[in-house]
Amino acid sequence: MGLAALKTEDLPHYTYDDYAQWEGKWELINGIPFAMTPSPAFKHQLLSQNIGGQLYRLLKKCKYCTAVLPVDWQIDEDTVVQPDNLVVCGENIKGEKLTTCPVLVFEVLSPTSARKDRMLKYNLYENAGVKYYCLVDPDDESTDVFELIDKKYQKVGTFKKGKRTLELEKCNIKFDFGEIFE
Repeated sequence: MGLAALKTEDLPHYTYDDYAQWEGKWELINGIPFAMTPSPAFKHQLLSQNIGGQLYRLLKKCKYCTAVLPVDWQIDEDTVVQPDNLVVCGENIKGEKLTTCPVLVFEVLSPTSARKDRMLKYNLYENAGVKYYCLVDPDDESTDVFELIDKKYQKVGTFKKGKRTLELEKCNIKFDFGEIFE
């Protein structure tokens, strides 16, 4: 008698309370843990630093929106992710974790995370209501930008350079995609 294929309902299911006790770096998506090891490569971190620096400069005068580096974003009881770079808008954003939806998320692809970022997180962020999702490809030195329109992501372009205006809640920023790879 052969083994039956493993089904999602056969896997253990974890919640934020479980996640909060784990050591190391993890993400929890729909109750399924994903180890975030090994640490991102040097180029990945450099690109993320360039994104974060530019977002910081662009939002410096906005009192409503904030550029954030990886932080726990608890989407629901069984989903916690740590986007590479994000922008949150709103007042009184504080605490140990983020519980409100970011308006903008950047994920820098790596060999160990590309499939998760392109599929799982794409659907997760779309359903959560993230207005802009940007997938940065370090190998191709390009960024795919998706905008949430009528509750579905539409690809607005692939950028190797050039600027694009991103309309946030109370401000607009003109992001320079070429600066990511400088």
